[in-house]
Amino acid sequence: MKAARRLTGRSHRARERQFLAEGPQAVREALAHRTAHPTGGRSSVVEVFATPDSEQRHPGLVAAAAAAGVPWHPVPEQVLETLAQTVTPQGVVAVCCFLDQPLETVLPPGARLAALCANVRDPGNAGAVIRCADAAGADAVVLAGTSVDPYNGKCVRASAGSLFHLPLAVGPSVEQTVDAAHAAGLTVLATDGNGDVDLFEAERSGLLSQPVGWLFGNEAWGLPAELAALADHVVRVPILGRAESLNLAAAAAVCLYASARVQE
Repeated sequence: MKAARRLTGRSHRARERQFLAEGPQAVREALAHRTAHPTGGRSSVVEVFATPDSEQRHPGLVAAAAAAGVPWHPVPEQVLETLAQTVTPQGVVAVCCFLDQPLETVLPPGARLAALCANVRDPGNAGAVIRCADAAGADAVVLAGTSVDPYNGKCVRASAGSLFHLPLAVGPSVEQTVDAAHAAGLTVLATDGNGDVDLFEAERSGLLSQPVGWLFGNEAWGLPAELAALADHVVRVPILGRAESLNLAAAAAVCLYASARVQE
């Protein structure tokens, strides 16, 4: 418990390359995930802590942990609360291995769709983009530059289990990320309200029918001109009503689904 509790801090997470996944949905997806290993895939989960009540309410989780050979530790509610990072804990927390992979592994030749996040700092937004990318059938997510730690508790929760579903790279520069996307054969499309082509035009012209890496900027200031210039095109999402703009997660969902629909 002491070792697991330290994983609420980023420095300890980085040192141990482990993080906490809280709640039955996240733990279910974590137990279903397997890491790559020369002798065969093994569970990404190191151990699970759960209250007796949660154990009774989620027998499927207990069975999945047993099938994966993952230790299951019953603990009192007040003890579990010291691990939980929510106001109302859901009674089950898993210690998981880091999931990120090298950039060249995440963006191999043949990739069709990727979400490339440049300096996205809000963990809720980063988790929501991961969830959107998963829902749209993207091949990968890259958190580039000074983007948030994806193993932050809020990011893990916002991904709603999608963190365990698709390849993830963390920490390369935006320039390295764009170069890797180009090397994989992706056309890089940056998103900006002042883009030179709107999303509907991009679809009609066939731009979205080719493999695409969508480059999303920071929530507050978007993509600086020098980063937008790295992309092949800068695309704006048309605002048809009176809204000033879309937030990051909404823009990511619109763009990723536009590509997914055309590529289907």
